Amino acid sequence: MSKALVFYKINTICYIIPHLKEQGRTHMNHLEIEYKTLLTKDEYNRLAVLFSHVTPVTQTNYYIDTPQGDMRNKRLSLRIRTLPTHGELTLKIPEKVGNMEYNVTMDCSEAKAMTKSLDFPECQIKSILLERGVKLEDLTILGHLTTTRREYQTNIGLMALDVNVYADKKDYELELEVSDAKRGKDDFYAFLKENNINFKYAKSKVARFIATLKRDKD
Repeated sequence: MSKALVFYKINTICYIIPHLKEQGRTHMNHLEIEYKTLLTKDEYNRLAVLFSHVTPVTQTNYYIDTPQGDMRNKRLSLRIRTLPTHGELTLKIPEKVGNMEYNVTMDCSEAKAMTKSLDFPECQIKSILLERGVKLEDLTILGHLTTTRREYQTNIGLMALDVNVYADKKDYELELEVSDAKRGKDDFYAFLKENNINFKYAKSKVARFIATLKRDKD
């Protein structure tokens, strides 16, 4: 581990755009800038030692699109995430740097119900989808990906060590979320070098999941 890397506990995350509360839900929007690499199992195990003080959290992403891929064609990514304490509805839209992320936090029961009904709450996400010509009635759950995550704030950004299981696949991944793209990139590659991690390009989780659907169709 690099001696320059310092871990410290966080109780809140500050978003670029203030959150709003209505109807018992929390609405949070922020610009997501992150760097990531796939890991070998050996690399994962070595990094897991650095995260040994962090309690792992299991979360499941349910990916939403039409069977024809209308969301992907519009460069939109939509998911429901269930966690032990709550659920989240998230829409990601690419920007010149990073992704603009729109989040609605809800309780566990509402999130689980939404994975079955896709009954969208009145929120900014729903408005954006309608404005962009998405037919909500055509949306469906394509499948899910489950992540066991160890996440901690460091002096170079919010770092997450993940094990992902989807379809018949399992992969390992390291992510670093930052507020400054250039500095974050330099810090990320320095961390990889200092910990003898070979960079391996990682598509987004949803893209890797979608690839398994395309594979199964072929």
